[in-house]
Amino acid sequence: MSVKISVAEYALDPGDIAVAARRVGAEITLGPLSSSEDVRRSTEGADALLVTLQPLRKEHIAALSDSVKVIARAGVGLDTIDVTAAAERGIRVVYQPTYAINEVADQAAAMLLASWRRLQLADNYVRTDGWAKASEMGAVRALQDATLGVLGAGRIGRALIKRMAPFVSSVLAWDAEPNDNISGVRWADSAIEVLESSDLITLHLPLMEDTHHLIDAAAIARMQDGVILVNVSRGGLVDENALAQALISGKIAAAGLDVFEHEPLPQQSALREAPNLLLSPHMAWYSVDSSRRLTSWSIEDAVSFIESGEVKNGQLA
Repeated sequence: MSVKISVAEYALDPGDIAVAARRVGAEITLGPLSSSEDVRRSTEGADALLVTLQPLRKEHIAALSDSVKVIARAGVGLDTIDVTAAAERGIRVVYQPTYAINEVADQAAAMLLASWRRLQLADNYVRTDGWAKASEMGAVRALQDATLGVLGAGRIGRALIKRMAPFVSSVLAWDAEPNDNISGVRWADSAIEVLESSDLITLHLPLMEDTHHLIDAAAIARMQDGVILVNVSRGGLVDENALAQALISGKIAAAGLDVFEHEPLPQQSALREAPNLLLSPHMAWYSVDSSRRLTSWSIEDAVSFIESGEVKNGQLA
């Protein structure tokens, strides 16, 4: 019998799902997961559930069909899934921490460079006023004299360092588990040291209780004036109101965000009116190749776990 996988509605490209499912002989159904009742109906008779950023809180986990043995999280983080509640029901969670390392690192590097060079402001000047003096771009300094601060030096943080190290004078990093094998990196004793000593700061940390609003008004006050901030990790790492105020005051010269505390970004968000802010819709992970890779790996791992208790591509939580 084929493995039956319930896929969250709108989670992944239907064409990619069909190709991946056909390759491993899986049977796919699509359904909504907004409410516990949705979860119950959508997972009835399913061996596995596949989600992207759809939240699976304790009440959703409780509503899963007894037939579900594994949740496939098509993505890197597990902050949207109550892994403890799943474990209590004997359900494993498989996720994909390596499917888009290069894409996310590319996005972070692009945002850092564009923010440092004030490309959004320059583009706006040309589009609206026709031209501008270079001095109107603000105090753009020589990048080769700058210190890059990296909070989180896991797979993506290391890939970002590799990309950005040739552009800057030095790299200062902090991680809960420092890796001395990363050449050219000076390790900070704390996240605060990175905030205080860096000209550019990029975030590559998981969202947990102790990292929620790591970048708040107090943290921003300890940063250097005119710092650049980029976040392609999780929106909850940043207090968005504090960031908006810092951009307005000029404390933070420019920033780039691919992730937000609430997605899609609410219309009333203070970020929408903040200057010198480059925004993208949680797309750092995306390329045509990574999208297909993510779909294929997630479905393959769901089938592999059901058939053998093991996974080939991702990791079990």
